[in-house]
Amino acid sequence: MQFSAHQIATLVNGSLEGNPDVMVEQLAKIEEASTGSLSFLSNPKYEQYLYTTRASVIIINEDLKLDRPIASTLIRVKNAYTAFSLLLELYNKMRLDKAGIEEPVFIHPSAKIGKNVYIGAFAYIDKDVVIGDNAKIYPHVYIGDNVKIGHDTTLFAGVSVYFDCVIGSHVIIHSGTVIGSDGFGFAPQEDGTYNKISQIGNVVIEDKVEIGANTVIDRATMGSTIIREGVKLDNLIQIAHNVEIGKHTVIAAQSGISGSTKVGENTVIGGQVGIVGHINIANGSQIQAQSGVNRTIAEEGKKWSGSPAAPYNAQMRSQVVYSRLPELERRLEELEQLLLTKELSK
Repeated sequence: MQFSAHQIATLVNGSLEGNPDVMVEQLAKIEEASTGSLSFLSNPKYEQYLYTTRASVIIINEDLKLDRPIASTLIRVKNAYTAFSLLLELYNKMRLDKAGIEEPVFIHPSAKIGKNVYIGAFAYIDKDVVIGDNAKIYPHVYIGDNVKIGHDTTLFAGVSVYFDCVIGSHVIIHSGTVIGSDGFGFAPQEDGTYNKISQIGNVVIEDKVEIGANTVIDRATMGSTIIREGVKLDNLIQIAHNVEIGKHTVIAAQSGISGSTKVGENTVIGGQVGIVGHINIANGSQIQAQSGVNRTIAEEGKKWSGSPAAPYNAQMRSQVVYSRLPELERRLEELEQLLLTKELSK
C-alpha cells in the first residue's frame, strides 16, 4: 500500500513542507526509518534523529522549530503522537480488512450471520449462533450453540467461545483465549474425593472490551461472569466463575481473580496480581504488580501493594524497614553483648 505525503496530510489535517508527491509504503520509528517510510517526532529526546533519518515523510508538531534544513517532507500537526496513532489505526484496519466465508467451514443452518462478515477456514459455528455485521471470525475459531456476538467484533485464530455466552460489539479477542469454560467448582466428599458441580451459567462481555491471547474467562456456576464495557485484559489472565469486572478496568498479564469477586470501575491491576474470591475491590483502586489481595478494598481511589496487599505508602515504608533488618540485627547483638559484659563486670 502506497500513499503520497499529500494524502497523509489530508488524513491528519496537517500542513505540508516539502514534496507533496513523495510516496511512502511503510511506517517506521524515526531512528530506524528508510526511504519510503513514514515516521513521526513527538518526544524531544529523539529530535536529533530528525536531521539524520532517511524517512521520506515525518509528522511533527506544528510549533517545532528547526535548527537546520531537513531532507524529508514534513507534515505539521497540532499533536504528532495523536496523528500518528490515527494512521497506525487506519493502517491496521486495512491490513485486517477481510470479508467473505472461506472453505471449509461449518455453519449450522440455524445460525444467523450478519452483513459483511468474515469467517476464516476451519471455523465451527454451532446452532442458533448470532453474529453481527462486520464481525471477523478468524480460522479455527469455535463458537458454541446459542452464542451471541455483536457487530464489528473480531475473534482471532483459535479462540473458543462455549455455549450461551454473549459478546458485545467492537470487542477484540486474541488467539488462544477461551470464553465460557467451566468454573472451578467441586464438592468435597467424605471419602476424600471431589464431585464436579455443573456450571450452568455463562459469560457476558460488554462492548469495546479487548482480551489478550491465552486468557481464560470461566462461565458462572449460575448467572453470569461479567466483563463490563471498555475493560482491557492482557495476555494469560484467569477470570474465575461469577467474577464481575467493572467498566474501563485494565488488568496486566498473569493476574488471577478468584470466584465471585467484584472488581470496581476504572481499576488498574498490575501483572501477576492474585485476588481471592468473594470480595469487592473499590472503584479506582490501583494494585501494584505481584500483590496479593486477600480482603475487600472498600475505599475508592487508593493504591495497594505487597502480599498481603496493604496501602501503597505503608508498604513502601515497610520495604525500607525490611532492607535495614540485617543492620538492626547486628546492632541488637552488639547491645546484647554490651549489656552482658556490663552484667559480668559487676
